[in-house]
Amino acid sequence: MTTASQASVPCPIGRAVGLMGERWTLLILRNANLGTTRFDAFRAELGIADNILSNRLARLVEAGLLARVPYRDGGRTRQEYRLTTAGADMLPVLHALAVWGDKHTEPAEPAGSMRVIHQRCGQVTTPGKVCDGCGEIVRREDEAWVRPWLSPDPISLAGPIDTDT
Repeated sequence: MTTASQASVPCPIGRAVGLMGERWTLLILRNANLGTTRFDAFRAELGIADNILSNRLARLVEAGLLARVPYRDGGRTRQEYRLTTAGADMLPVLHALAVWGDKHTEPAEPAGSMRVIHQRCGQVTTPGKVCDGCGEIVRREDEAWVRPWLSPDPISLAGPIDTDT
């Protein structure tokens, strides 16, 4: 059975794999969660070929995880890709992959582990509902990631757009 044909099976894991199982899809969602919205930025950050990126973005829009939003660039209108609620709901999956990757894989060069910061108290926390440092509920808008191989600075997560209007 192909990855694409998994999308219609009764099992929710099979359906999710049908959508998310393609190379690049989760990395695009990771970057969208970190605020990337424009085609050129996705391409530069991921090092992905234009045709593959176009295909993956179209699938994510079709599936409702990203939304195309027009913006003006000089004299022309272009499209950016904004995270939807469904795309934002992938955050626990990305957290789980980060934890699993830190535990069970080794980077080519020492890079340090990704950390989740609860911005309201400034403490490192385990991804989940309650901050390890202060005990408050960690809301998406209060969360930041530190990826030390890129920068020591926390990156706040992007909020989803309202697609119900």
